[in-house]
Amino acid sequence: MNSHLLSINDLSVVEAIAILNTAEELGKISDGPMKKLPTLRGRTIVNLFFEDSTRTRISFETAAKRLSADVINFSAKGSSVSKGESLKDTAQTLQAIGADAVVIRHSASGAAQRLADSGWISAAVINAGDGTHEHPTQALLDALTIRQHFPNNGGDLSGLKIAIVGDVLHSRVARSNVLLLTKLGAQVTLIAPPTLLPVGIETWPVSYSFDLDQVLPEMDVVMMLRVQQERMSNFFFPTAREYSKSYGLTNARLACLKSTAIVMHPGPMNRGLEISSESADAKNSVVLEQVANGVLIRMAVLYTLLGGVPLQGGAETKS
Repeated sequence: MNSHLLSINDLSVVEAIAILNTAEELGKISDGPMKKLPTLRGRTIVNLFFEDSTRTRISFETAAKRLSADVINFSAKGSSVSKGESLKDTAQTLQAIGADAVVIRHSASGAAQRLADSGWISAAVINAGDGTHEHPTQALLDALTIRQHFPNNGGDLSGLKIAIVGDVLHSRVARSNVLLLTKLGAQVTLIAPPTLLPVGIETWPVSYSFDLDQVLPEMDVVMMLRVQQERMSNFFFPTAREYSKSYGLTNARLACLKSTAIVMHPGPMNRGLEISSESADAKNSVVLEQVANGVLIRMAVLYTLLGGVPLQGGAETKS
């Protein structure tokens, strides 16, 4: 594996499955009386967030602390960034304080790659979401959640039918999930209005449809995407009501799913828009499992990048 995690393309199938396996092993430890491991004691992890976040930032912080690392949370708001400090100056500051890993979220696509390639910092760089580009750890936690509900002896997702529904155009979650889920053998279908599918979708390794009702009954997994209105400078659909009517996971659509199907959402949810409250809280909703698995996946990624031991055989728990 590379010294950074910037994209799902940084991972081979073997490496991706190794991270999933390691996360599961770490989960067994976390369920025990001793939740903390000494693995990263003395290491410093910086959460460098230029965009607002709740789940991702908190889960990275929790993951680092469970591995006994020191954590510095850096928010652009209230920092020198708000006074005009550049990414270069911020990175060099982090280098000076001895950061071992930098978890970066930024509104600009490619910001994580820029930081990793710049030479400004020697720390491992982990992409926690860059613009509309990618969010690799979200895809990994989603894959882990799916695998827990559909176990496969090979550890992959072969044969599963997965629908990703909604604002694909602006979704870094969708891009990372397409790369990872197809890499692991799943059959992915993107469902959205034509205005919310990217140009060139025909070249993606997926099927796509504009008709949610036609596709839903066949799916094993339904992943609803947040409508990212803050990234929309134009009108992509007539009204919120029309969008929900055509592409929301309503109570009626929930009833059409397979009895074994699961409902996912990366959060935060716009209840009543892309998903009804009943669907979000349904017994086959795994939204909170995704949150819990986020901690385990981020532990596994930090462990992989900074722990210095192979993970194919599961996590080593000795200091």
